[in-house]
Amino acid sequence: MNTRRSFLRRSALLTASAASLAFATLAAGPAAAQAGPDKIRIGWAVAKTGPNAPGVATTVLPNYKLWVEEINAAGGIQLKSGKRVPVEVVEYDDRSSSEEAVRAIERLVTQDKVDFILPPWGTGTNLAVGPTFHKHGYPLLAATAVTDRAPDLVKRWPNAFFFLGTGHGYGEALVSYLEQERKAGKIGTKVAMMSVADGFGVDLGGAARKVLAKHGFELVYDKTYPVGTQDLSPMLNEIKGLAPDVFIAFSYPPDTLGITDQAKVIGFNPKVFYTGVGTQFPLYKNKFGANVDGVMSLGGIDADDPAVQAYFRRHKEVTGQEPDRFASPIVWVSLQMLQQAIERVGVDRAAVSKELASGTFDTILGQVKLVDRQWPKLWWVGQWQDGEFRGIAPTDRAGARPAVIPKPAWKP
Repeated sequence: MNTRRSFLRRSALLTASAASLAFATLAAGPAAAQAGPDKIRIGWAVAKTGPNAPGVATTVLPNYKLWVEEINAAGGIQLKSGKRVPVEVVEYDDRSSSEEAVRAIERLVTQDKVDFILPPWGTGTNLAVGPTFHKHGYPLLAATAVTDRAPDLVKRWPNAFFFLGTGHGYGEALVSYLEQERKAGKIGTKVAMMSVADGFGVDLGGAARKVLAKHGFELVYDKTYPVGTQDLSPMLNEIKGLAPDVFIAFSYPPDTLGITDQAKVIGFNPKVFYTGVGTQFPLYKNKFGANVDGVMSLGGIDADDPAVQAYFRRHKEVTGQEPDRFASPIVWVSLQMLQQAIERVGVDRAAVSKELASGTFDTILGQVKLVDRQWPKLWWVGQWQDGEFRGIAPTDRAGARPAVIPKPAWKP
């Protein structure tokens, strides 16, 4: 059966069921009301259209639908009373606009009166809606935001949680790894960098500049490009002429595909080829086939972990597609944590936020306890190897693989 039709039909049935339950509760009087809610309303506003749509369609929306599907298939979220309550969904398209995302979040709070709101995709949009989540006291599970501001934002927004690390963390891990390879004689010092002029690119690019200089690398090219730029070939041709040992692009999914495609066309094949979000997507592997081997990016997975393998199987069975190898498992972990927090303390948002900040949770990535409301255990660098995007740094983490450097030549 078509997954979307199944999901929408289930949501409609749940809405009707919830309405019947609500009527029954009113008829039963105060005693029934004290037993707890008869449904939990979950809202989200994500980019179904526009340049952010590929990231949403790969990383965010499939996880949200899988989460709702599994909860409702089990009879709902089980509260402390032992009662199970179904999840009802209210969703909007933010059209890849931060302004529209803010308006939609306000609508979810003030008009739809949802119990919890799941976050949008991307650093810029999460930061844009953060003040709205804070104003209304909703937990913000920012599982797709990379920002150096996270340590300060968790102080400003007590209900905010950041799961994807800081730009400095990714930059330091990547450049430290490159320094190790340079000392081993595998690469030289010349680095070319391009980055999207959005929150993600600004943070990652700024962090990389500092750590490249600190580690003695020469940044021979460093330019940004506007979100939604269609043709990046002029920049790539200019970079190719500089013959860098290392190429870094802090790019969004459409750009990542275009950069890789153009690099292959013009024969630009540096020893290290690192592109941003999208590299870890199944779409990337499907498009470039064996040519993905040796390409680096953020994130990665331990592909041999049984819990990760089980999550991948469920994801594909329910959504019809594989998750990405970067933020998808993190998004799923954030949803597992939210569900367990609700099970422990109910639908009181302040209590849920407190539990998320202090509790320990069982997830597909093991037991998780946030540190200062931030995720403490990330794959900072990954690389496609033999058809799988594997974590390579931290090098001492279970499942880490050594990098393949130099990158293999592009195949016809």
